[in-house]
Amino acid sequence: MKHLLFSYGTLQLEKVQLESFDRLLNGYPDTLRGYTLEQLEITDQEVLAKSKKQYHPIAVKTGNTDDIVEGMVFEITDEELQQADAYEVDDYQRVSEEFESGKKAWIYVSKL
Repeated sequence: MKHLLFSYGTLQLEKVQLESFDRLLNGYPDTLRGYTLEQLEITDQEVLAKSKKQYHPIAVKTGNTDDIVEGMVFEITDEELQQADAYEVDDYQRVSEEFESGKKAWIYVSKL
């Protein structure tokens, strides 16, 4: 089964894609309304090794349609969705949202 996954952060990096999925992902730009980005300090050593970034963006739901998050939507497999779940730290949860394109995709957002 194919899934759509929206990335606004480090999953857009070629290094992270290659190390997480063993390939570069194909995608297209899209926008999500009702969220804003904050910064999350990453302490997971495996994630730090892949991203080389101590702080990752994290989407926080505001409900305000003036707030937008821009990113890329990638088509991935069931196995790759599980690999993406393994990459994201516990502060994130995966939810399904509708994007400006009208398509629904998975996105990792703040659990709070």
